[in-house]
Amino acid sequence: MKKNILAVLLSAALAGSMAGCATKEKPSGDLQKITFVLDWVPNTNHTGIYVAKEKGYFEAAGLDVEIVQPPEDGAEMLVGAEKAQFGISAQDGLMPALIGDNAIPVEAVAAVVQHNTSGIISRKGEGMERPKGLEGKKYATWDKDLEKAMIKNVMEEDGGDFSKVELIPSTVTDEVSALQSKSVDAIWIFYGWTGIASKVADFGTDYFAFKDINSTFDFYTPVIIGNTNWMEKKPDATKAFLSAVKKGYEYTIDHPEEAVDILCKAAPELDKELVAASQKYLNEQYKAEVEQWGYIDPDRWNGFYNWVSENGLSETKISENTGFTDDYLE
Repeated sequence: MKKNILAVLLSAALAGSMAGCATKEKPSGDLQKITFVLDWVPNTNHTGIYVAKEKGYFEAAGLDVEIVQPPEDGAEMLVGAEKAQFGISAQDGLMPALIGDNAIPVEAVAAVVQHNTSGIISRKGEGMERPKGLEGKKYATWDKDLEKAMIKNVMEEDGGDFSKVELIPSTVTDEVSALQSKSVDAIWIFYGWTGIASKVADFGTDYFAFKDINSTFDFYTPVIIGNTNWMEKKPDATKAFLSAVKKGYEYTIDHPEEAVDILCKAAPELDKELVAASQKYLNEQYKAEVEQWGYIDPDRWNGFYNWVSENGLSETKISENTGFTDDYLE
């Protein structure tokens, strides 16, 4: 769902910022050149990537990695066209790239965090701490079929009626400000950034997570994706890249304060107080209960796509184990 926010934010916040958000490249020599495209503005989902670059893990693995901002249509098309070898996406956003006549050669190779941290945020005390409370309220929508189907599902699970929600086309670029101004009542967010931002701003909110209402919605977001053809031709480089990224995230977990400094150095436009608070939250999410950073559970991956297919939200049925692999993780 992030790419729906992306087009608005890029025009407002990213003009001319690419050079400032990526760390300087060293002479490549014989290093394998890799372009890595983000999914959004730099944030704590990306910290491990910037740490891996700053600490020299990529170079030590024989790689020259450039981190770039995404186009308006997201990272998937750039990676699919092999203009970038790797990037950031999400299981829900990746789905259109995997099916139908317009399928492109991309697949997820690692989970950045283990669980879906997205849900609905609202002003505190207005009855929207549970899905049924959205009845009669203004929800800022991207007008996507999957988005609306998920909200309808969790509302019905809670005894609510989705038809009673007032859908407002989303132009939100600052969720906390939008709630404060009362232009909308409820917004889909990722708690690790916007939920934490509301706390930093000392603005009272209520929140419910999709995965807490329906476990099928505990899909993988965000994920690292790669170009399937490139990875098949260069399996060693792919494994080396993911090993360096894994090392970056593990260093972030062990050294959060230094990791915050590294991210803010790469993206000085970020609010350091927010970054530090968000980093503290996400450090518990990167690996959660699993031992290996990046692991993707086939049952959870397939379960979400099965629900999508069963509810007529994809052009064709999505086959088992489509769109991901754990084979390059070590």
